Amino acid sequence: MNTPGKLKGKVVVVTGAAAGIGRASSLLFAQEGALVAAVDRDPVHNIEVVEEIRNRGGIAEALTADVSSAADVEAAVRQIIERWKRVDILFNNAGIVTGGKVHTLKEEEWDRAFAINVKSTFLFSRAVIPQFLERGGGVILNMASSTALRAAADRALYNATKSAVLSFTKSMALDYAADNIRVNCLCPGTIDTPSLNVRLNANGNGGELRKQFVARQPLHRFGKPEEIAKAALYLVSEDAAFVTGTALQIDGGMAL
Repeated sequence: MNTPGKLKGKVVVVTGAAAGIGRASSLLFAQEGALVAAVDRDPVHNIEVVEEIRNRGGIAEALTADVSSAADVEAAVRQIIERWKRVDILFNNAGIVTGGKVHTLKEEEWDRAFAINVKSTFLFSRAVIPQFLERGGGVILNMASSTALRAAADRALYNATKSAVLSFTKSMALDYAADNIRVNCLCPGTIDTPSLNVRLNANGNGGELRKQFVARQPLHRFGKPEEIAKAALYLVSEDAAFVTGTALQIDGGMAL
């Protein structure tokens, strides 16, 4: 792997690493010299990502975990620190999309979405911040959404979780700025990922839904996982050393 080195020697934790934005970010971070701890509940595809990194000459480890479980999160972070002695960067990327209006939602859907989208961000941040404080700094990047800036129809629950992530990001950025811990979030629009394709095809009219989704994009296309990964790289690297508490809108104009 020819390493430009923006993250050379940095230990980076990526949650939801097995597919989509997590996969693209893990590959890019490794290309830039990071030691990548890929965390996902899907061990098969997660290992495939790690093997791809290794085949390109990079360094990575796969960890299977339920990101909404405190025990799993603490065990994963403990394994990473035992392996590499530290964590430098945390990318809280794991998340799910739940559709529907309020009267159609089930309580268990509400609980699950907040557990995966919001609680996991809290759990991983809580697990790494103490050693950030001990070592004099660190970086956290959270995955919000353009729906945190402008609500999408039939996404009441998803909108709420991502708004929570945005607020949590700003709170942490303020609380830890004096400790040299930068905290930012990404606000992507509709990104062409395996998860999106599953949702589009769930009702058998994926082609028509895809056209509708594209039509709401001012740039008239979906974003690519690799485009979001490049934005993530900027925010976790020293290029963004003076950036904290920001919500980077990268959505093709969707939230305008």
